[in-house]
Parts: sequence; structure tokens; C-alpha cells
Amino acid sequence: MNKAIATLARLLVRPLRKYPGLTLFCALTSLLVSGCATHINQPDSTLSTPTTDYDVEHNLVFTPPDWPQALQADLYRPRREDPAPAVLMVHGGGWERRSREDMDWIAEELAGRGFMVMNIDHRFAPEATFPAQLYDVQVAMTWLHDHAADLALDPEAISAFGFSSGAHLISLMAALAGSGHELDEPYGGARLRPKAVVAGGLPADLPAFGTGKLLKQLLGGTLAEKPDAYRNASPITHVGPETPPFFLFHGAMDSLVPLEQATAFRAKLAANDIENQLYIMRLRGHITSFLTAGTVLDEAASFLLRHSTSGPDRDQVKDPETGPDSAPE
Repeated sequence: MNKAIATLARLLVRPLRKYPGLTLFCALTSLLVSGCATHINQPDSTLSTPTTDYDVEHNLVFTPPDWPQALQADLYRPRREDPAPAVLMVHGGGWERRSREDMDWIAEELAGRGFMVMNIDHRFAPEATFPAQLYDVQVAMTWLHDHAADLALDPEAISAFGFSSGAHLISLMAALAGSGHELDEPYGGARLRPKAVVAGGLPADLPAFGTGKLLKQLLGGTLAEKPDAYRNASPITHVGPETPPFFLFHGAMDSLVPLEQATAFRAKLAANDIENQLYIMRLRGHITSFLTAGTVLDEAASFLLRHSTSGPDRDQVKDPETGPDSAPE
């Protein structure tokens, strides 16, 4: 029990270090609610991940020389003898702000579990309008594949992890990959389809938000002016039989990105027979679901590991029609 409490405290304190303005009350509240969750399509067991030392290469430029803006990433390289599974990581911030530093603590956790992590920045709206941000993510995934041999990573085990607007970008890339849609060209393609995706606070259906400042400046107009742009920029539009497995986590009290965004996206995945899990974090909103995401990492890391491994260890998670649909924690 003492070990479990110590682990939970570590996972809560690491993200809070990034936000020194938070009060002690907020930290204690996060601790109290951390165990309140419903896990839809929870597998029977959680795969254990090894504890691994790692090194970090900071400020690596991953964009081509002629890219409109040079973009950087931090690369977390686990010390292991065999080819490492990898994770492309994208931060949130409404497509207009924040940086990859917000995701440092999650990158550290995954690297410490044996994953190579590429934690990237992307261009911001309104200076760069969509699909610039999607292209940035696609180019980052291409960079990982192109450097797989040099980095000793497994090119058949590259997944993706994002939160909020970052979840939108990696989910859109994943759903588009190999679809032949115009947004999958010229920087996409089937090779870029992640093995699995972890998406937190995902804005999946952009028209459902109407028109607000963030979407207007991202897409260069209102929903009334550009309905096709809003629809085509929505990950839910492109879910199909080739979409990779998804692990979704979401705050039940999220007022910025309502929980219905995640449940609708999960329903579309299920309708296409795509393996999925949804971890609903009770008593938490958008920001608090991120600050307490450490409580999700065991399940998310197990999900990524399961899809980074071939053979009998890859259990198939059943949908509610064929198995238990949730397990309260």
C-alpha cells in the first residue's frame, strides 16, 4: 500500500511542477479524485512495463530545410539492447500556444518504461492556418520512420500520444493515413499510420463546437463560411476500417471539450470494429484531467505495449456487445 501511494504521489507531483501557480488545494483535490474513473473496454490484465534508464536529446530539428518554420523536438532514448517501440507526442494549447515542455513529464514516464519518445512542437494559428499543423505532425512521423535504423527503434511499433489539440492532430493523422484523402497528401500515407493512439481530451468533431476564436483562427473562417473545412479537419469524419486502435481518456466534467466528443468518437470506432478503450475521469475537467493523467499512464502504457508486441501477448479487447463494458476504479 505504501508503495502504491508513493507511486501515485510521484505521478501527481511531476505534472504539477510545470504549473507552480497551482495551490496546495488543487494538488490535494487531484489526489483525492485520482481513483475515480470508469474504464470502458478495460482488458482483463495490465501488461507490466520494464523500468528503463534513458537519455534525452534536446532541440532536435525534424523539419526539412525548406520548411516554412524550423521545428524542434526532444528525443527520449531508452537504454535497451533490442529495437525500442516509439511514441510520437504532441502537446495541447488550442493550436495557438504552449509548447512541448508541457508533455515532458509524460515523455519521461514512457521513456522510463522502455519507449522511445519524440516530443514535438508545431506551428501555431493564426500565423499558420490548418493544415499546417497536421503537416508538421506528418513530417515528424516521417522523420521517425526515416531514422528508425539509426535510432534503433522498431518501425513497426510507432504509436502516438497527444492531449487536447495535440490529441486532435495525432488522431487526425492516424485516421487519414492511407485513406487517399487530400489531407493525407503530400506528407502522409499509409506508412504514417500509428500502431496505436492515446488521445486525451480529444476534440473529435469540430462542427459540434460551432464557431469560436480557436477554430476560426485555425481554419481561417467560421463554420458557416467553411463547413467542409470543419468537417474535413475532424478526426471522427475519417474513422474507417483501417483506423488504428485508440485509448481515449477524458474528464467527465470537461466544459472545454465535452465528454460527448470522446463517447461519439468511441462509438464511431466501435461501429467500424476498431479496438478501443475509454477511460472516463470522474470529477475532473479539461485541465485537471491532464494534471492527473499520471493515474492513466499504467493503463495507457500497457495499451501501447500490447500493440508494440507481436504474438499471443496482444489480447483483443472486446466491445460492450461481446463483453463487460466498464470497470469502475
